Amino acid sequence: MSIRTPLNNLLGIKHPVILAPMAGVSGGALAAAVSNGGGLGLIGGGYGDADWLKREFDAAGDSRIGVGFVTWSLALQPHLLDLALDRNPAALMLSFGNFKPFLRQIRGAQAKLIVQVQTLDQAREAADAGVDAIVAQGTEAGGHGGARATLPFVPAVVDIAQGIPVIAAGGIADGRGLAAALALGASGALCGTTFFASDESLASDTAKQAAVRGSGDDTERSSVFDIARDLDWPSGWNLRTMRNSFSRRWSGDLAGLAQNLAKEQERFKAATEADDIDVAAVIVGEAVDLVRTRAPAQTTLHEMILQAEDRLRCLSQSIAPSQRIK
Repeated sequence: MSIRTPLNNLLGIKHPVILAPMAGVSGGALAAAVSNGGGLGLIGGGYGDADWLKREFDAAGDSRIGVGFVTWSLALQPHLLDLALDRNPAALMLSFGNFKPFLRQIRGAQAKLIVQVQTLDQAREAADAGVDAIVAQGTEAGGHGGARATLPFVPAVVDIAQGIPVIAAGGIADGRGLAAALALGASGALCGTTFFASDESLASDTAKQAAVRGSGDDTERSSVFDIARDLDWPSGWNLRTMRNSFSRRWSGDLAGLAQNLAKEQERFKAATEADDIDVAAVIVGEAVDLVRTRAPAQTTLHEMILQAEDRLRCLSQSIAPSQRIK
C-alpha cells in the first residue's frame, strides 16, 4: 500500500509529510534527512538570520528542501526572501502575517507557496489568493499558534480550500495522526514535535531528553517566553512550550514579568546559553507524549508512514459493503 494524495504530486514527494520549519531546530541536516526519506524538509528561517540561513542551506547539500519564515518578521528583512529564493527551494512556507506582499516574488521564482493559517478568515484569504497549499494549524501544535483545535479546524479549512491541498498540523506525531488527518480530508501533515528529538535536529541534547521524557499534560500556551526573548508578537498568537519554573512563575503574572523585565530577561538569556531548561524554553507540542525515542529522522518518518498505512488498511477492512439506506 502506498499513500498518494494531491500533496505528493504538488511537491514531488513520496510521502505526504512535511517537516515543520521549527526556528533554531529545523536546520539543513534535519530538512535534508526528511526530504531524503521521501517527505519534504523545511529549514526554519524563523525571525531571520542571514548567516545562519546560508549555513543551514549549505548543510542540506544537494537535497531538495524548502524553507519557512515568520511572515511579520520577514517583512522587516525582505532581503532574506531573496537569499532563500536564490537557493531554489522546492517550497516556501509563510506563517503569522500578511503573505500577499511576497506572493508575486515567490511565484516568479517558481517555488510553491505554502501558507499556514489558524482561523477560517485566514483560510479564506489564502484560498482566494490561490496559494499552492494551506497548513491548517491546530492549537495543539508546539511553537506559536492560535486557539482552534486540529480535529474540527482541518475539515472546515478543507471545505474552504476549494481543491487547494490542505496540510494538517498540530498534535500529529505518528502514523495514527497522519491517518486521522487524511480521514479529515487533509492531503498530508506538517510535523514538528515528532522530529524534535531526531539525531539531525539542532535542539540541544538536554532539550531532546526533555522531549523524550515529556508529556502533553506539561505543555501550555503563553506569551511568557516571547516577553523573555524580547519578541514583540502581534496579539492573537502565543507560544506552546513545556512548563518549567520560569513559566510557572510568570505565565500567570505577565504584568509582574514586565515590571521585572530587565532582570528576568538577563536570567533567561543566561539560562539559554547554559542549556538550563528549568528556565529556558523547550518548544514542543501536545503530541510530545508520542516522542519516546531518539532516532534518525528517516527512521521516524518511515515508521510513521508504515503505521499510517496499517491504520488505513484496518479501517478499510472494517467497512461492510454499502447497502441502500431505506
